[in-house]
Amino acid sequence: MKSLNRVTLLGNVTRDPEVKSTTSGQTVATFGLATNRVWKDAEGEKKSLPEYHNLVAWGGLAEFAGQYVHKGKPLYIEGYLKTRSWDGIEGKKIYRTEVVVENIILLGSKDDGPAFLPPLAEHALTPEDALLPAEE
Repeated sequence: MKSLNRVTLLGNVTRDPEVKSTTSGQTVATFGLATNRVWKDAEGEKKSLPEYHNLVAWGGLAEFAGQYVHKGKPLYIEGYLKTRSWDGIEGKKIYRTEVVVENIILLGSKDDGPAFLPPLAEHALTPEDALLPAEE
């Protein structure tokens, strides 16, 4: 059976990237993106529902995000979904689904930096031994 895990988002950054290094030396950035789903209800009234996404970028993309991605700026993202888990308080298992970023295109003014970073294999690496630290 064929399957596809592909995410394309166009929205506004909700928090500046937090750039860290893993214990294995990989650079990782985590940040948020808000999108809106817009539709008309039965009476023809326009409705909007925001959705908030957690994003993770690795390697060169993490460095790019740390330098050029800022809260409030419009952004186009391509990537895939990944769910990770850890043991939280009292040993309860916690799950978090995130978008692993493979491509970033900055939208907005030219003064914000380069328009995009081409997707390169090295930017999309998510080594299995370079796990993100558990959320607190």
